[in-house]
Amino acid sequence: MTTTARDTVSADAWMRRFAASVRATEDQLTVLDQRVGDGDFGGNLTAGATAALARLDSLTSPDDGASLEAAAGAFLEEIGGTSGPLFGLLLQSLAVALESSGATTPALAEGVAHGLAAIRRVGGAAPGDKTLVDALAPAAGALRSAPGATPPAQALADAAAAAWQGVRETARLRARMGRASYLGERTEGIPDPGAVGVGLLFASAGGVVRDLTPHLG
Repeated sequence: MTTTARDTVSADAWMRRFAASVRATEDQLTVLDQRVGDGDFGGNLTAGATAALARLDSLTSPDDGASLEAAAGAFLEEIGGTSGPLFGLLLQSLAVALESSGATTPALAEGVAHGLAAIRRVGGAAPGDKTLVDALAPAAGALRSAPGATPPAQALADAAAAAWQGVRETARLRARMGRASYLGERTEGIPDPGAVGVGLLFASAGGVVRDLTPHLG
């Protein structure tokens, strides 16, 4: 199989598109979180994306591992709340996996799998709890099932599709963790904001997301 530029993924470009996606959809993320949480998710994710951009701009050699490590550090060290550090863990796991081999499909699958395990270990969430795990687990599954020769861009597109399906399924769940769990049945019908953030992350590997509406219906 011949690999073309369209098949490959640059972590630096991916993180910059993710930041653009977060900024473009911040208001929508905030509205979602106002319905099921503190209402600060959009602002926190935007702050993390902005901090990540600053760190990316400071890199002298933005290879895949370094770019992801820079973005991870921004979320882990500069952003409060619950979701920021969890996104940092995922990006950090990706950085470690991609450090030696770059953004190959097996490395992406390994990094996301390790990130999912770390998030579940730290946060205690399981699939069905209506958290970002409900989008991340299917994305990890899609990457894990992709043949090793699958172009990374295609593997991430498939992971994004799986993540968005997981996002839509969270709308049918009742939250069992975090502040949303206190709202009981009132969380039904509303997608989990953290899961939406995961959908944004994977979708941004292929382009900037400027509107959440097509992905939530």
